[in-house]
Amino acid sequence: MPLVNRTRPRIGDVVEIETSRGRAYAHYTHKHDEPPHFGALIRVLPGFFAQRPTSFADLVQQAPGCMTFFPLGPACNRGLVSVVAAEPVPEHARSFPVFRNSNRDRSGKRLPPWTLWDGVREWKVDGLSTDELRDYPPLAIWNDTLLVERIVAEWRHELDA
Repeated sequence: MPLVNRTRPRIGDVVEIETSRGRAYAHYTHKHDEPPHFGALIRVLPGFFAQRPTSFADLVQQAPGCMTFFPLGPACNRGLVSVVAAEPVPEHARSFPVFRNSNRDRSGKRLPPWTLWDGVREWKVDGLSTDELRDYPPLAIWNDTLLVERIVAEWRHELDA
């Protein structure tokens, strides 16, 4: 799809994020409007780029490094990120993902029970193995500082189990 330049994001938009390692990109795939409102869900796409690609069709097909909710509209309005293209959400990313959550102890270690959430309902689980839990992204809303920090570190949601 053609490159775009607008400040009001739409589902399918590719967002450019400036980092110390080069340009990074995220794909806006869902908007969560049900209470509690989590807002824009982005898939952080792999790689760093010195120049903006002329096409994002192949990049959005790739597995994301991580997914998170992010205040995309305000970040675009403030110039913290830029909408640079629009690509259809790939078939494999169209379903709303299941997220995981739990409490943490004082050291930051996750404690059972785990809660899973599908965007509408939430349920507790005690019996998931660590490998199963790593398949679900953690439920979080990141600000622009944390987003850039985690992109630069190539953070993956499997690291938060």
